[in-house]
Amino acid sequence: MRAVLAWKDRLHDHEQRIYDLAFKPDGSQLIIASGPRVLVYDTTDGTLIQPLKGHKDTVYCVAYAKDGKRFASGSADKSIIIWTSKLEGILKYTHNDSIQCVAYNPVTHQLASCSCGDFGLWSPEQKSVNKHKVSSRITCCGWTNDGQYLALGMMNGVVSIRNKNGEEKVKIERPGGSSSPIWSIAWNPSKDEHNDILAVADWGRKLSFYQLSGKQIGKDRTLTYDPCCVSYFSKGEYIIMGGSDKQASLYTKDGVRLGTIGEQNTWVWSCRVKPDSNFVVLGCQDGTIACYQLIFSTVHGLYKDRYAYRDSMTDVIVQHLITEQKVRIKCRELVKKIAIYRNRLAIQLPEKILIYELYSDDSSDMHYRIKEKIGRKFECNLLVVCSQHIILCQEKRLQCLSFNSVREKEWLMESLIRYIKVIGGPQGREGLLVGLKNGAILKIFVDNPFPITLLKLSTSVRCLDMSASRNKLAVVDEHNTLLVYDINTKELLFQEPNANSVAWNTQCEDMLCFSGNGYLNIKASNFPLHQQKMQGFVVGYNGSRIFCLHVYSMSAVEVPQSAPMYQYLEKRMFTEAYQIACLGVTDNDWRDLATEALEGLDFDTAKKAFIRIRDLRYLELINSIEERKKRGENDNELFLADVYAYQGKFHEAAKLYKRSSHESRALSMYTDLRMFEYAKDFVGSTDPKSSRMLMTKQADWAKSSKEPRAAAEMYLSAGEHLKAIDIIGEHGWADKLIDIARKLDKAEREPLAKCALYFKRLKHHGYASETYSKMGDLQALVQLHVETHHWDEAFSLVEKHSNLKNEVYVPYARWLAENDRFEEAQRAFHKAGKQNEAVKVLEQLTHNAVVENRFNDAGYYYWMLSMQCLDIARESEEQRDEMLKKFESFQHLAELYHVYHSIQRYTDEPFSSHLPETLFNICRFLLNNLTKDIPLGISKVNTLYALAKQSQKLGAYKLARYSYEKLQQLHIPSRFQESIEVGSLTIRSKPFHDSEDLIEGMMCYRCSTNNPLLNNQGSVCINCRQPFIYSASSYEVLPLVQFYLEEGVSDEEAVSLIDLEVPHVDKKAAHWQEIDCSESQMLRMDDCVDDLEEDPFTAKMSFEQGGSNFVPVKVSRSVLRSMSRRDVLIKRWPRPIKWEYFRSLLPDVSITMCPTCFKMFHSEDYELLVLQHNCCPYCRRPIDEPN
Repeated sequence: MRAVLAWKDRLHDHEQRIYDLAFKPDGSQLIIASGPRVLVYDTTDGTLIQPLKGHKDTVYCVAYAKDGKRFASGSADKSIIIWTSKLEGILKYTHNDSIQCVAYNPVTHQLASCSCGDFGLWSPEQKSVNKHKVSSRITCCGWTNDGQYLALGMMNGVVSIRNKNGEEKVKIERPGGSSSPIWSIAWNPSKDEHNDILAVADWGRKLSFYQLSGKQIGKDRTLTYDPCCVSYFSKGEYIIMGGSDKQASLYTKDGVRLGTIGEQNTWVWSCRVKPDSNFVVLGCQDGTIACYQLIFSTVHGLYKDRYAYRDSMTDVIVQHLITEQKVRIKCRELVKKIAIYRNRLAIQLPEKILIYELYSDDSSDMHYRIKEKIGRKFECNLLVVCSQHIILCQEKRLQCLSFNSVREKEWLMESLIRYIKVIGGPQGREGLLVGLKNGAILKIFVDNPFPITLLKLSTSVRCLDMSASRNKLAVVDEHNTLLVYDINTKELLFQEPNANSVAWNTQCEDMLCFSGNGYLNIKASNFPLHQQKMQGFVVGYNGSRIFCLHVYSMSAVEVPQSAPMYQYLEKRMFTEAYQIACLGVTDNDWRDLATEALEGLDFDTAKKAFIRIRDLRYLELINSIEERKKRGENDNELFLADVYAYQGKFHEAAKLYKRSSHESRALSMYTDLRMFEYAKDFVGSTDPKSSRMLMTKQADWAKSSKEPRAAAEMYLSAGEHLKAIDIIGEHGWADKLIDIARKLDKAEREPLAKCALYFKRLKHHGYASETYSKMGDLQALVQLHVETHHWDEAFSLVEKHSNLKNEVYVPYARWLAENDRFEEAQRAFHKAGKQNEAVKVLEQLTHNAVVENRFNDAGYYYWMLSMQCLDIARESEEQRDEMLKKFESFQHLAELYHVYHSIQRYTDEPFSSHLPETLFNICRFLLNNLTKDIPLGISKVNTLYALAKQSQKLGAYKLARYSYEKLQQLHIPSRFQESIEVGSLTIRSKPFHDSEDLIEGMMCYRCSTNNPLLNNQGSVCINCRQPFIYSASSYEVLPLVQFYLEEGVSDEEAVSLIDLEVPHVDKKAAHWQEIDCSESQMLRMDDCVDDLEEDPFTAKMSFEQGGSNFVPVKVSRSVLRSMSRRDVLIKRWPRPIKWEYFRSLLPDVSITMCPTCFKMFHSEDYELLVLQHNCCPYCRRPIDEPN
């Protein structure tokens, strides 16, 4: 740091002392308190602008408002004058004592004025001044940066911190008390500090720092003089102080003394820093006003990519120029010199030198630790550090000291040393490059006492550098000329003007850069310079980074090495160009290098360059060329032709192919490129097949270039029918496709099959059928009809070709089943011989219906299953017995689910369409038939509940009570619980017998026995065991008795005999006859006891009554002949089941039988149900369907 006097003035009045100074915030004016006047100076040259008169006594203090609009002066005449920036007094107010100090609030522009006994706060918007008494004389004052607090320094050694209203918030009492009066205070104006910091200087010769809270920061700094003034630089980085030592000193913001600014003849009463500058003005007791400019020199060192420089005069920052990492080393003393080399860092302080080393060998490590301390004061111009030594340079003398402060070597030069640099070497034997003022350039080794003279120039040396291989030396002389020498031959290789610094590239022998006149110059080998604009000095060149020092900052400039690389490429020096590119060029530069090398057939360099840009295509080409070279190929023209073809230089490639007799490659290239016009030039000279191949490729191109019609035509011309068909089919041109199909020979099955396939996709089934017929592919034709559901055509084919039966009927059946046409589906399955599949489908449907509580459907499906089993039994002898058993079982289940449907609807739905009598009969029928296992889904609880309800309603109280008792033994759902409990209680109030009418309804029409309402033996008479025949709608017992034919009577004969209807005459009145037999006793009414044949059927019926075993009614031909056709109902079951015959005993009761399911109904009920459903209520046969 140097202080240069900018201007000086001295007042010669009777009162010469300068008590205070203040700068206008923009730095253009300086206000000085001197005697009874306020002086205004121009800061640029120190001329007096105007003296201001207004005070009657000595002016002690001045202060300028932060906004620059006004300033204030305070005097021993007890008054304060407010002046405008135009130097006009606008306001005056007084205190009771002389004014000691004034300060403007930096935010609100409130003025604090302090006297010996009080202080006042004035602001423009206030009419009066608020004054506050104090216990001691105030010597100095200052506002915090935010304007919230005012600090007052007093004679009794106290610092009082007040708020804007004048109330004391913090009181700082100095140890010396009144013997150490506070003479100057200043708040740090830095915006980077987290806390407000107050610097306090007292006449106990101490400098201290405090936080706003009153807490001291660090220890007191001892001074060697009485301080009169303390002032901060604008950014708070430095402090200046003046006092009884007759000089102003520069300190760090922490109070470390850095040096003297200007020595004077008397005490320095006031010192201020010009805002935002390095100019300092001092005011002295003898009236001297001196303005100094502070020049802070750059103290720094560089080694490769590490740059160390001084910051805030006492800190060292080490910056890694590539990673941008920084580390700060706090020395807390003035840093005088810095040197850096490899992992060493040397810092010279006023009284010692510190040697630091890196923690590790990692190139990016930034952690330094102290290795050695040399506790001596040294005077030197330059400092250099090596692995084990430090080198001190003082004018002509070089001294080499070990880290233990032992002087090992000393060299005395013949002239002043202008430049010194470590150029590397083994540890303890490093080499130094030294440039002298007389032009001598020396090489000195640390372990050698004898310098080696490299060159002797005629002019002084400014800058030196040696190339990476130590073969070339670059020198910048005092005339700014760059000279490059060959060290071995001492020959001047070249020289360039306008250079101020030079650096060789540490990674490339032939490259250097130098700076000068605002330009950066890069030179490679003997090629012309490459220039670009750059401010500052070049200090290093590593790879593609140039390290540039501009003013105080070091930056790494990324410089693409494109220009020198292209200079080498022009000379076809591919290897050297590659070495330059490795230092750092753009991807485009790499591509250019690779392309040029490839065209120059330098495959090794091209390969490395293409690897850099990851171009696999060209790498494959180079690889294939290298493989061909290994196999003995050495035709460079052919290789170059391949390269040109890859680069898109097709015509050049074709010429080379032709020249090297490889026309086929040219043809292949042009056809691949769809350049068919050029390809035709090479067709004639090659194989005749090429013409057809060319046509096909042309068609391929037409197809890919969205010209399908042209492509199809070309494929047809080239005989590529399949490709043509694909294009035509994909575009749906059916007319063109049928033309091709009709022209094709039937032997060309593959193209024809493809045509048919596209016809199917295009929904042209007629064309597809025609094509399959032409091929004679019946299988595919049937498949087509099946897929399109053209069943009639399929069936007509099956009639002619029975072997295709399965191909049609099975899909047909599935289609029917999917469309809920199950009866037709069954027939189709039968026709296809797939009975098991039919049964499986129905069984699944039945199961689903039961699970989903669709019991009506379940009954219907079981009936269909039974008929299915009957069909299987008829067709298969092996399965007959099994299927007949299933038939019986399924018939039984069908009837159970059919009746349970009504019960389920009654219990689950709020309203029932059935009469109570019908529900009563249905429940009894179901319970009579549920004597064995109960089928899935049928609830005995629901059945008994319905029966109990209807019995109660119809007067069958005994049966109702029985039902309720049975229900108590079962698990009852919660929804029935209350109703059943109430019903159980209510029924106990009823008589314990059933209605006579209901019992009479259960009379057996064979033996006239009245049966109980519930029969645990099933639906048979308890006396004669004759099964009851029920109406399938109301489930009343019908007046029918089943009879059987005697042996030898066939069904056809029986029907013909019944149809005869031979009349007979009543001969006698009817009378009762008693018949005794061993098992029972009976009464029967007969026409004539003597002549049994008189009433043949009744005779047969009564004759076989009685006993525990059922005895069927068997009739002979004569009995059959006597029967009336309208009294007989016949169930004409398909084979192998025998027909069943029933005789109505009450001919007046009209009974109708469904001709499909053979269920019996009262005719009126049947007609009503058919009208409702348009089909049989049981088997769902439509009424208009023929039987």
